[in-house]
Amino acid sequence: MSASHLSSSEICAALQHGGIIAHRPFQTGWNSNFLLEIDFGGSSSCSAIYKPQRGEAHLWDYPPGTLFQREYLAYRVNQALGWNQVPPTVIRDGPHGVGSVQLMVGAEEGRHFFNLADEHKDAMIQMAVFDCLINNADRKGGHVLLDAQGHIWAIDHGLTFTAEPKLRTVMWDLCDEPVPELHKERVLGLLNDEALRAEVTPNLQRDEVEALYERAACLLTWPTIPMDRYADRVLRPYPWPPI
Repeated sequence: MSASHLSSSEICAALQHGGIIAHRPFQTGWNSNFLLEIDFGGSSSCSAIYKPQRGEAHLWDYPPGTLFQREYLAYRVNQALGWNQVPPTVIRDGPHGVGSVQLMVGAEEGRHFFNLADEHKDAMIQMAVFDCLINNADRKGGHVLLDAQGHIWAIDHGLTFTAEPKLRTVMWDLCDEPVPELHKERVLGLLNDEALRAEVTPNLQRDEVEALYERAACLLTWPTIPMDRYADRVLRPYPWPPI
């Protein structure tokens, strides 16, 4: 079923409370993830990606058992900005315990950042600003999707929100682009969003919360997208593999 006729809040409610009709392993990687079929009611259903906490790999640079929360918070921050680039995401119990559940976007096969960037530059600039804000350590080219309606989506945000600079991205061609004034206005609104702050604060470590809002304040004054400021200097400033 296409969920395009539903609002984000309606989709989240269905993801949160809909019955899980079926589930199976989906792709391989460091972390376990599953493809769910969720009952939307009225003989309709949708597909979603489920990433359970208990299937997360233990990483030296992230607190254990927190990646699913970061997936959800990335969605919440993106929604607070009004950018609608991260598919609706919730936290709920599933067949393997609590985890993040994200609407699966019907993406065009073979499309990714490297063959979408020129045609969708404004959307990519927006995404690059977002990645600086959430300190995304995993912006691979394949984490940028195009749906049948021509909308650009961003997925896979478990490696985000650390306090120390950890930006790893394939979008370095955009590092000299100015931050559009409209984006700065949205970031200013985020700084004053007390409801979002109340949700972020208990789900991240204190220094991570402080760093998030420091990055937001920086975006208001930095002349260009501050990718170099937040680049990972310990490992590398790009993800691997790049797609």
